[in-house]
Amino acid sequence: MASLLKDPLFETSGMAPAPNRTYCYLTITKSEVIWRWWKISLRAVDRLAGPGEVKLSHQEMLEDKQLQGEITTVFGQDVLDHAKTLCQGHFNYLEHLSDALLLHILGFLELEDVGQLLRTSRQFWKLCQSEEYWENAVQQRCSTLPDEVVALARDIGWRRIFFTNKIQLQLLIHRHRVKLQEDKNEPFLKSFRMILSCIRTSIRLVYDHGLLWNLSGLNKIIF
Repeated sequence: MASLLKDPLFETSGMAPAPNRTYCYLTITKSEVIWRWWKISLRAVDRLAGPGEVKLSHQEMLEDKQLQGEITTVFGQDVLDHAKTLCQGHFNYLEHLSDALLLHILGFLELEDVGQLLRTSRQFWKLCQSEEYWENAVQQRCSTLPDEVVALARDIGWRRIFFTNKIQLQLLIHRHRVKLQEDKNEPFLKSFRMILSCIRTSIRLVYDHGLLWNLSGLNKIIF
């Protein structure tokens, strides 16, 4: 399992709270903790001071209360707790698995369990909301998927397909079929409208020209 771990195990960056305008960067690898900082100031004496860096072993980080306090100040208690957990050798191997393998594992879980799992990390939230997960869920529920269902899913999403009952699904398929037919006929209708517009314009021109000609003849009779 250790081969699944890739450096860095964790990294984050951020600005220290005012008035201490210091940019900080925390990196945790499999062998050490790296803490970098760079004070941002308009004072000349501060501008001359370059960025600083400290490298510690995992055990040294666990014993360094000053560094732990700085991490808490900049990033909060949750980040410090996570950093200490990593330095103690407690790794979340699931976070290092490929998305394809995680999606395969999710396929064995009940929907209620998936709902709980997506709250544990951003990665699981993204996977559990993905089209790939819901497509797999629909395929597991249905032995076969008609082409119309697949085409409909491309428009409205697999998640909506999963939570739609059979009657509603038939209605959606019908509406989708009508929409496809309308889209198919749209080029013909557009051409027909253009031709009709040209005919109307021509009729109007002929009518206007004939009316002018009649008025011209009437003037000749009167005068």
